[in-house]
Amino acid sequence: MSGFSPELIDYLEGKISFEEFERRREERKSREKDGESASAEENAEDVEAPSSSRKASGKSQSHDETDGETSDGVSKSVHRVFASMLGENEEEEEDEEEEEEEEEEEETTEQPTAGDVFVLEMVLNRETKKMMKEKRPRSKLPRALRGLMGEANIRFARGEREEAIVMCMEIIRQAPLAHEPFSTLAMIYEDQGDMEKSLQFELIAAHLNPSDTEEWVRLAEMSLEQDNIKQAVFCYTKALKYDPTNVRYLWERSSLYEQLGEHKMAMDGYRRILNLLSPSDGERFMQLARDMAKSYYEANDVTSAIEIIEEAFTKHQSLVSMEDVNIAAELYISSKQYDKALAVITDFAGIVLEKKVSEKSPAEEKKDTGPVVEARESQEAVTDNQSHPVAESSAAAVEKVSCCIPEGVPIDITVKLMVCLVHLNILEPLNPLLTTLVEQNPEEMGDLYLDVAEAFLDVGEYNSALPLLSSLVCSERYNLAVVWLRHAECLKALGHMERAAESYAKVVDLAPLHLDARISLSTLQQQLGRPEKALEALEPMYDPDTLAQDANAAQQELKLLLHRSTLLYSQGKMYGYIDTLLTMLAMLLKVAMSRAQVCLISSSKSGERHLYLIKVSRDKISDNDDQETANCDAKAIFAVLTSVLTKDDWWNLLLKAIYSLCDLSRYKEAELLVDSSLEYYSFYDDRQKRKELEYFGLSAAILDKNFRKAYNYIRIMVMENVNKPQLWNIFNQVTMQSQDVRHHRFCLRLMLKNPDNHALCVLNGHNAFVSGSFKHALGQYVQAFRANPDEPLYSLCIGLTFIHMASQKYVLKRHALLVQGFSFLHRYLDLRGPCQESFYNLGRGLHQLGLLHLAIHYYQKVLELPPLTLEGIETDQTDLRRDTAFNLSLIYQSSGNTRMAQKMLYTYAVV
Repeated sequence: MSGFSPELIDYLEGKISFEEFERRREERKSREKDGESASAEENAEDVEAPSSSRKASGKSQSHDETDGETSDGVSKSVHRVFASMLGENEEEEEDEEEEEEEEEEEETTEQPTAGDVFVLEMVLNRETKKMMKEKRPRSKLPRALRGLMGEANIRFARGEREEAIVMCMEIIRQAPLAHEPFSTLAMIYEDQGDMEKSLQFELIAAHLNPSDTEEWVRLAEMSLEQDNIKQAVFCYTKALKYDPTNVRYLWERSSLYEQLGEHKMAMDGYRRILNLLSPSDGERFMQLARDMAKSYYEANDVTSAIEIIEEAFTKHQSLVSMEDVNIAAELYISSKQYDKALAVITDFAGIVLEKKVSEKSPAEEKKDTGPVVEARESQEAVTDNQSHPVAESSAAAVEKVSCCIPEGVPIDITVKLMVCLVHLNILEPLNPLLTTLVEQNPEEMGDLYLDVAEAFLDVGEYNSALPLLSSLVCSERYNLAVVWLRHAECLKALGHMERAAESYAKVVDLAPLHLDARISLSTLQQQLGRPEKALEALEPMYDPDTLAQDANAAQQELKLLLHRSTLLYSQGKMYGYIDTLLTMLAMLLKVAMSRAQVCLISSSKSGERHLYLIKVSRDKISDNDDQETANCDAKAIFAVLTSVLTKDDWWNLLLKAIYSLCDLSRYKEAELLVDSSLEYYSFYDDRQKRKELEYFGLSAAILDKNFRKAYNYIRIMVMENVNKPQLWNIFNQVTMQSQDVRHHRFCLRLMLKNPDNHALCVLNGHNAFVSGSFKHALGQYVQAFRANPDEPLYSLCIGLTFIHMASQKYVLKRHALLVQGFSFLHRYLDLRGPCQESFYNLGRGLHQLGLLHLAIHYYQKVLELPPLTLEGIETDQTDLRRDTAFNLSLIYQSSGNTRMAQKMLYTYAVV
């Protein structure tokens, strides 16, 4: 089968379906036609050529093509014909027939004995053959192979199937466009019980002879037997191509489209059927329109359903039944077209609306009954009454509407009439209708009770709706959550809060996942002064596993938690308030918390069970497929959650959680929450929010005395803002408390990039001084001193550096160092002025050098002066007399004067 087209080979081997085979063939045909048109344009100039040579060469060339074979034994003509399958071959055969006709014409002209009569007879025979060909489909099976085809059929009839198959294959090899061998092969395989292969060959046969609609229908039925609905639809489509007005084919295909779930295609088919039905098929038209309207209504396409039913009412008014009226009224009511629903009911159900006009005078009242009006007139009167309500007390006439319902009208239509009258504010005729409805058993007619009650609720007639709803909630069949909800709403609107709360509680019991009922119940309980019951109504609805898998459940739970958090905050229950905030944020930051190794746990640390954030190790966090799925679904989860809260709302929620945790001194959890938020891409990508989170993290770390983590925050901040003194002050406080020397090299590297930074110069001097590198410290201090010589601190630092250098064991020019040191200390004293601080620092330097008598002098001056008064700092914190008295006690004790030492301590150091 090497000469077969690739798509045919794939189809016969079962690799592709028949629809795919048809599509590929059409694509190949279009490509080859484009190629032929291009080649025809190129050869347009080569039209004229010698007729005899051209014919001879054409003959020889066609003879060579037909006689030549490919390497696998298939003739080139068969290979060429079967590769193109259909389109070009018909044209080539027609060309060959025309060439044969031309040859015959030449032969007849060459014979001198054949007269004009014989030539005319030959022409007439050819014309007759052409006319016959036009009337009936021409077989593509050559005459030379018809005998072999007949032999194959005879072999099949005798039961020699293998020989028949071989013959059919040979015929296909030589005439691939003939449908007869494929039909015979289909019958052979059907006889062998191989229905799948039989169907394949039947489809090819029908494809080669597409105008046989009955064959396509039979193939559709065979496809359905093999449960191949799509292929059956394709076959019916082929049949409808040649018989587009066949209602049965349209009906079957539309039914199959419904089974495939293609509602639009099915409805389009049914619409074609409606257009094809004759006026005499009214019953069939009405039944089909009825079914289509129901189908459209189930698919929430009310507009199309109304169009169908209106068309049916227009064409066949005499065939409209009560069921049709019920359907039409239901459709109009669902689309809130109550006037049209009322018109349908009064026009086709025999219901009459009667308008009575009564004239009033101060002394007497005369009644006059008006004529019976049609529905539209009554509606106009009602509309006039609505547009001009009885606002004038001196009105001369008052119109009243009554209703006359004939016997035999179904209760469903009566109820729909009541619904229309309620919405159109025609309330006069409702009392007898309500009496008729109440006489019905609510166990059987509960849905009608509910329809009327909901109509009363929609227009605000709560007093009329309450008896109907009370009857329903007392029944067994309609004791449902939706009925209790309507009952609760009605009671709430009437001001019966206690009973409304009971009804809402019943709704929550019957439907625990009803969010609106829970919120309404909580609000009512709060208004009734029952805060605990209000919180009970807002208990979580879903477990964590459900929230992780169901986005809608997460959305509902989030709304519930929002109301719960507001209620807890208003009641001052901060621990519960933080629990709800952390639960909501954990829903948003689930993946971010995993990356930050943070977990939300439930614990009873404070005697009550609450939620807490903890740090966990990496091995306790799952990195399996669930984690990958969570990462992939992060955007989807964010989209669902942001439908309830915007990005700014989530940010405000996060800030509330951080503030609340710090208010309860849960600084460690505030740190972890900030870490998780920094891992969340939506917050991290926003530069302003990221900076604010970093400041929150720094503050929480300092409050938690986690100075190592605080250093990581402040380190990045000072790198980005080198010239901000506030950040350097925080940096200095953090490094002082951390007792770590990591910042030494950091300051040195940063100094290389910012050599003129004053704060870095002083900090590097301090670091070198603490490390014992006094020369390096002295260089940094001198650089700062030259930049700002009037700053007392730099003179103090330089003086202390000289004193420490002079205090070393091995030092040259100790005297010069001491002189320089005390000169800077005295300069510091002059700049700072006489105060406790300056005298204490000078005395402390002398005390270190062992000059005790001079140190005692300056220490005593400290004791004589009052402490400094600084804004924002208590005086007790700036008072140096206790430190000075302790140093003096050490001096007196070392000299043996213990009584003086004790006196100093008792006088200044006793608390």
